[in-house]
Order: sequence, then structure tokens, then C-alpha cells
Amino acid sequence: MSELRTFDVRRPQRALLLSLPNILTYGRILAVPLVVFCVVGGKDTWRWTALALFIIASITDYLDGYLARIWKQQSSLGRMLDPIADKLLVSACLLALVFERTIDGLSLWAALIILSREILVSGLREYLAELRVSVPVSRLAKWKTALQMVAISFLLAGPAGDAYFAYTTLIGLVLLWASAIVTLYTGYDYFRAGLGHILEEEP
Repeated sequence: MSELRTFDVRRPQRALLLSLPNILTYGRILAVPLVVFCVVGGKDTWRWTALALFIIASITDYLDGYLARIWKQQSSLGRMLDPIADKLLVSACLLALVFERTIDGLSLWAALIILSREILVSGLREYLAELRVSVPVSRLAKWKTALQMVAISFLLAGPAGDAYFAYTTLIGLVLLWASAIVTLYTGYDYFRAGLGHILEEEP
């Protein structure tokens, strides 16, 4: 009987492995190396391809969660992979843009702030998960992600976009700094909330 109950509990989760929301998340992860490859390709046409792939991947970030909710296909795997896919996409693009020197000089600090925050918050979430504590995503954190996506979109167009609109890269860098500032604030919020739970665990 115990084996039967275990099978019944796991079966719905296994059935959701190939649900459309999860497939969209898988696709976003697979898009990461493709976007990076196009960024380092060097040619303007590759930059436009990278931008197109990034925009499609960003749209799936909204769609997978939305579809999972309305179709009641939310799964543990999806909840785990969704933030991982987002962080992989943002981090890989920032590193590729630094490599191509679209992001350089003082703007390197903005990229470093964003990357450091994502790593530190991921570590905090993992630690709190062991304590069975969940830190919900704030509305401002969602706006932070959206701002990062828009900034990276402008920067992916970069030199190719500058040929049509001279301030494409500049706008991207300004938005990158804006997202870095919001990133710092939301990171502080997460650590303040997380620290409260950590201190409660101290003997």
C-alpha cells in the first residue's frame, strides 16, 4: 500500500515534465549558449539574431509561469528551473557583452553588481530552503528583472543598433546602471528578510 501511495503522489509531477510551461523553460535554458554564440560572432547580423533569441527567451519567462498558473500545471521542477533559467540567461549575456567590450569601463561595475547579487541571493535561497523558509519574490524584484531584460536587449543590439540609432548602446548602459541600483535595493531586502530567519535559528 505504501508503494502505491508513493506512486500516486509522484505520477502527476512526472506527467508535468513535458508540459508546455516546462518545455518553454527548457527552451530558455537551451537558448543561452545560442545567444552567447551570436554575441561573440562579431558581425552585426549575428547581433540581431542574438537580440531576437533573447527577446523570445524573455517572453517565455512570462509565458511559462502564466500558462502554468491558468492551466494548473505548476510543478516542483518548474519552480526550481524557472529562476535558474532567468539567472543563466542574464548572467551569460552580461559576460558575453563584457567579453565583446560592449560593457566596459565603469559600466563593468554595474554588471558586477548584478552578477554578484544573483549569486548571493541564490545562495541565500538555497540555505533558507534547508530551513524550510520561503522568501517570496517582491513586485520590485519583478520590475528589476524586466529592467535588466530591457537593458540587455539594447546592449545586445549594441554596435549594430548604433548604425540606425546612435544612442542604442548608451541607452542600454544607462538602463544597466538603473537596473544595478534596483538590484542592490532588492538584494538588501532579501538579505534583511533572510537574516531575520537565520538569526532565529541561532541557539
